[in-house]
Amino acid sequence: MRVLPVRDVDASLDRQGRLPGALSAIALSLVLATSLVPAAQAQDLPIVTVAKPIVRDIVEQDEYVGRFEAVDQVAVRSRVGGYLEQVHFQDGTLVKTGDLLFTIDQRPYQAAYDTASSQVDVARSLEEFTKSQLERAQSLQRSGNIAVASLDDRRRESIAAEASLQGAEASLRSAKLNLEFTEIKAPISGRIDRRLVSVGNLVQADQTVLTTIVSLDPIDFYFDIDERIYFAYARDARERGGSMQEGSSGQEVLVQVADREAEPFKGKLDFAENRIDNATGTMRLRARFANPDGVLQPGMFGRVTVPGSLPYKGVLLPDEAIGSDQDRRIVLVVDAEGTVSAKPVRTGPRIDGYRVIREGLSGDETIIVNGLMRARPGTKVKPEMTELPALQKTDEAQ
Repeated sequence: MRVLPVRDVDASLDRQGRLPGALSAIALSLVLATSLVPAAQAQDLPIVTVAKPIVRDIVEQDEYVGRFEAVDQVAVRSRVGGYLEQVHFQDGTLVKTGDLLFTIDQRPYQAAYDTASSQVDVARSLEEFTKSQLERAQSLQRSGNIAVASLDDRRRESIAAEASLQGAEASLRSAKLNLEFTEIKAPISGRIDRRLVSVGNLVQADQTVLTTIVSLDPIDFYFDIDERIYFAYARDARERGGSMQEGSSGQEVLVQVADREAEPFKGKLDFAENRIDNATGTMRLRARFANPDGVLQPGMFGRVTVPGSLPYKGVLLPDEAIGSDQDRRIVLVVDAEGTVSAKPVRTGPRIDGYRVIREGLSGDETIIVNGLMRARPGTKVKPEMTELPALQKTDEAQ
């Protein structure tokens, strides 16, 4: 098709300023072609899915590995020596405070008790005799029938006899205690271990470990934090009106054990050590858990989830909407004209299935959540708005 120069077109106009029929059709096709170019370009724009971030009050969660320990644990020893005569418990059972556990051969201690008791009787009779002698001497001294020196001798003998009685009574109490110590009783309530010494063996006083007892309810969980985390936790504890060493005002925590089917156990922080360990640079914290069923055992490992921040307005995005640019994380933002721009962000842990954006977003932006590979900063895209799903409440902080 030959395109007429402008002067030829002007020459072809009729008296009414209109082109002939053939030329009119050509001009119309040129106009339509030029008008369809923007539409074709719009159809060629990449299609991406965009959404608004989720903004809500959140509390970040930190996770640590720790170990359960009994609140009370005792290595049972005998206070007196002798041969083990009886064992009164079954291995691994629950015992209560005061339950009889072991009996040491009582015969030597019974004999010592009987001897001390007889010595008390002798000392008491002597004390009574010297006391009556002193009273007689005092009555004679008033009538002048006894010398003052004799009266002093009677007084000395009475005082000595009284002291001897007190010594004999003390020996009797000691012998009674030793006799009672031959019956070894549970000092605390809890679960007892197996017997470590069999009947007939010699037990050394205050040395031989006979068994151990650990309390079960409640039970403690210990874990360590580093110095950087300590400053953050201490600051949050002060904001709550408490202190780290006193348990951060009873902050609630969760512990997950190795049994993945078990629900997390709920407890409360109640103690932190009063210093940073010089060797490790860490501080040990303690949480206490109710354990009425005895499921949690001393020595068991667990993963504790601790509130890592005060409540604040958080911006949440799915991990799929976060990209990387060398050593930083970015998200792609679309403006009202469809132009893409990149925003660097600082990410935090996962909460309820979404990633926390700590810095970089206000929550009003329109973010590309699907189709990041089809978008480039500075180009235009065709956005399709969607709404992010509800919070899943299944993920732990990561």
